[in-house]
Amino acid sequence: MPREFSTSSLCVHATMTHKEETMSEHLSENAPSPQKIGVREFRGNLTAYLRQVRQGSTILVTSHDQVVAELRPPAPSYRPRRQPGALRGRIRMSEDFDQTPRDVLESMERDL
Repeated sequence: MPREFSTSSLCVHATMTHKEETMSEHLSENAPSPQKIGVREFRGNLTAYLRQVRQGSTILVTSHDQVVAELRPPAPSYRPRRQPGALRGRIRMSEDFDQTPRDVLESMERDL
């Protein structure tokens, strides 16, 4: 969804800095290029830009032609879902797992 901004509030860049090129390498090839906005514009429309990020957009916030922040949705959790019973038959408990070792008992009975 294109938006029109006044040129006084938007920093327009023709070339990318090394930092911006590195960030763009991490983005998906099918994803649209990140939107660049100035700090003042971002601060003035914070809610709208956060809504765009929540919908999947990436936004680069710039100050004096330097990228100072990159906003994007958080990465999906890398933790696999737990599958009950997946370790069935692979875990064994020793016969004395619930008995306190003798040296531990003796150390608890001693005077301090």
